[in-house]
Amino acid sequence: MPKRVLSGKVISSNSNKTIVVEVTSRVRHKLYKKIISRTKKYHAHDENNNFKIGDNVSIIESKPISKLKSWIVIDNISKGEMETWYKCNLIYLLQIILEQEKYNA
Repeated sequence: MPKRVLSGKVISSNSNKTIVVEVTSRVRHKLYKKIISRTKKYHAHDENNNFKIGDNVSIIESKPISKLKSWIVIDNISKGEMETWYKCNLIYLLQIILEQEKYNA
């Protein structure tokens, strides 16, 4: 199973070698079909304490490091890179949906 990669905003960097990243995802409500934004907080490992509050970062899933930490920070994402990252993910998701439709047909 491939490791998940998420991107979000750093909301806390008070702990040593740990940051809290808030990831916002948009989902469609099952009954009402309205698009809702859901936010979730992930504790991520930051080895050198490089990231500060407000930075946009991408994180990757890893083995559990502590009770709460099972994510590692990959890199800092600037605003322009963030937009291209979202576009790439949308294209990737569309490809997966098309492949599933081929297998189901």
